Amino acid sequence: MNRSLISIIILVLLSGCSNSSDIWLFSTFREPATEGLYLAWSEDGLTWNDLGGPWLRPEAGPGKVMRDPSVLRGPDGTYHMVWTSSWKDDQGFGYSCSGDLIHWSEQKWIPVMQHEPATVNVWAPELWYDDERDHFVVIWASSIPFRFPRGEEEEMSNHRMYYTTTKDFNTFSPTELFLDPGYSVIDAVIVKRAEKDFVLVLKDNTRPNRNLRVAFSSEASGPYTGISDTFTRMYTEGPTVIKKNDEWLIYYEAYRERLFGAVKTTDFKTFTDISDNIFLPEGHKHGTIFRAGIKTLKGLQKEYERKSETQDRNEE
Repeated sequence: MNRSLISIIILVLLSGCSNSSDIWLFSTFREPATEGLYLAWSEDGLTWNDLGGPWLRPEAGPGKVMRDPSVLRGPDGTYHMVWTSSWKDDQGFGYSCSGDLIHWSEQKWIPVMQHEPATVNVWAPELWYDDERDHFVVIWASSIPFRFPRGEEEEMSNHRMYYTTTKDFNTFSPTELFLDPGYSVIDAVIVKRAEKDFVLVLKDNTRPNRNLRVAFSSEASGPYTGISDTFTRMYTEGPTVIKKNDEWLIYYEAYRERLFGAVKTTDFKTFTDISDNIFLPEGHKHGTIFRAGIKTLKGLQKEYERKSETQDRNEE
């Protein structure tokens, strides 16, 4: 049975499920990050199917790359995306939005750290929507040499987390320090468990750790305290979190091994490794898992098949 027929059968089955109005999509990139946005999809949040790419080629920022793409569906159904636009020598991040993840708005470069001329980078911007305040929150990691105490890492790698808020991605609040745990930290994501109950999943970027921890707060903007011990092995990063039934699944990339792992938890205190239960096609690099409608998936699948058939004909 060919790939196109299998995909059509799966989509028909999904369309007939009354409790399957949404599926999971995974926004990813591929090294060397010059091509742009790649996607994968899943019905159960464990087994992922390739949707190929690039769906958007990077044009924003001095580096013209797309790393760490973070996608979030807003209250009106619009998909918003932010990404790392340069590896270094950058004081902003890229932004674009879409109604279907196929056709995208003109890309913008958002200069959130221009007020700090010594800023080395703006890494892994992550989107979160605050439904209480009706605005979007963007958090990211930046290194400002000689600003904070450091450990073994170099000044250029001594990161802290910053944030800004926006309602329309045209006007942004002044950038503020989001998290300074006393050491280098990157790749943080906000999780809302309940009212006044927030978890931050973060990468301890110190040497020799370079693995994941969690912290807790009663406010989305912090302060986050009670930082946990590490719960993944060394050389893990890029966490993204989903809730499935009564459990939280934390995906991460084991970047030296070039594979993805995952843990599950109910309380963010005890973590069980479920890496053997997940599957993501080879080549994808870390981004964000988000919810999308079946209509969006059908459109992506149809376009993916069209591109694949065109490529096959060109190769004949």
